Amino acid sequence: MPMHILRKMTGVTLVELIVVIAITSIIAATVAVFIRRPVEGYADAARRAALTDEADTALRRITRDLRLALPNSIRVDPTGKFVEFIETSGGGRYRAEPDSGGGGNTLDFSAADSSFDVLGPVPALVAGNQVVVYNLYSTGATSSAYAGDNRAAFSSVAGSTINIASTQFPEPSPAKRFHVVTGAVTYGCSGGQLVRYWGYGYNAAQVAPPAGGSSAVLAGNVDAGECLFVYTAGALTERIGTVSIVLQINSTTAGGGLERVRMFQQAQVSNAP
Repeated sequence: MPMHILRKMTGVTLVELIVVIAITSIIAATVAVFIRRPVEGYADAARRAALTDEADTALRRITRDLRLALPNSIRVDPTGKFVEFIETSGGGRYRAEPDSGGGGNTLDFSAADSSFDVLGPVPALVAGNQVVVYNLYSTGATSSAYAGDNRAAFSSVAGSTINIASTQFPEPSPAKRFHVVTGAVTYGCSGGQLVRYWGYGYNAAQVAPPAGGSSAVLAGNVDAGECLFVYTAGALTERIGTVSIVLQINSTTAGGGLERVRMFQQAQVSNAP
């Protein structure tokens, strides 16, 4: 084959390269225009979903704990940023009168007592638990588990009898009811975080945030101005109180904007001591 024919069949020209580059650039620009919006929309949706899930999980945890609160133990600090309550693990009814044969270990309210019989199933108790009878107030010197006059340390269980530290409870429960408590718990917004505090001591007056114990972060990037707890106690005859919770979590987008998720939830709590 002649040499001039071979030269024509090999390689590409500069014009062909320029045409290919131009066509490739046009295709890339077109793809970028049509793909960018869906990709940004997916990223925005994923970010909003993550924020919503974080806020929803935190609110569900708070609501679940509040439903285990000792009646009349919920209190909110003046700023509305911290809610505290005493957590229960069970309860039952104490013997207030002797049985038909004159026997039975009744709970004495006229003097210090260190044991009583349980009517019905005995709740599970472990070391560190305490027994509370007829809690009426979240603050105050009497009938308040925070102050400690209606709270006694658990000692042991023998059959249907619960042994406690010798205590004279101030008032009997009309329903002959007692509660087993595990300790005080606080949820609060501080430093851009929603935090759970537990394992600290009982305080007659609320300390926000509490000192000592343990803590764990439930949510970050919390808007301090949009984190609020409101407690509506209701009358004892209504037997039900309500805790309203507002929580907003912020996140910065890739473009420098601000994404917000704001949630509101209410939890009903028992006020029947």
